[in-house]
Amino acid sequence: MIRVLVADDQALLRGSFRVLVDTAPDLVTVGEAGTGAEAVELARGESPDVVLMDVRMPEMDGIEATRHICGPAGVPGVRVLMLTTFDLDEYVYAALRAGAGGFLLKDTPPGDLLAAIRVVASGEALLAPTVTRRLIAEFSRRPEPARPVARELDGITGRELDVLALIARGLSNTEIADHLTLSPATVKTHVGRLLGKLGARDRAQLVIVAYETGLVTVGPPSRTGPRGA
Repeated sequence: MIRVLVADDQALLRGSFRVLVDTAPDLVTVGEAGTGAEAVELARGESPDVVLMDVRMPEMDGIEATRHICGPAGVPGVRVLMLTTFDLDEYVYAALRAGAGGFLLKDTPPGDLLAAIRVVASGEALLAPTVTRRLIAEFSRRPEPARPVARELDGITGRELDVLALIARGLSNTEIADHLTLSPATVKTHVGRLLGKLGARDRAQLVIVAYETGLVTVGPPSRTGPRGA
């Protein structure tokens, strides 16, 4: 069973999410929080697999709560799936920087939300299609100290750079495989190596690295040919 904590300041929405989660045979709700502070406390006490986290909450917002849960002194093994009614760039970027493993809008169909919980619980990152390319790219270029490209990407092979760039564009492993004429298994291997070399916990953090180092900027993915291993 995937254990889920629901955090939202609106009781009606919390109840609706709880009912939805509990209808799935492989999911169970282990608690509800009405504030960010309550979400952090319950996450530490219940150690859920996934926290459905609203962005705007009193006492402590969802992004700050995510930092407490996913940060170095946080709760090991807990993943955060951010939910918001606001399709705004700043929330996506801030959520990813805080350590969230996913970001969805609250108008996501119920079946897609349940699927998203499973994806995030498995350790993958998930971003709403409406925000993946347009929003993350824009806000990752905003002024924050960029880490030196040479140091950050030192030891990354040419092919791994190709894969990293396409991850940042929002492509799935299957899409990356088609784009680079590789097998999905090979792409998965490259993704695993990127996570290890860059010290990233998931694909969302790989997106951050790709944009902050300048590997990827706003625009369509280039038709990159094979660079070798």
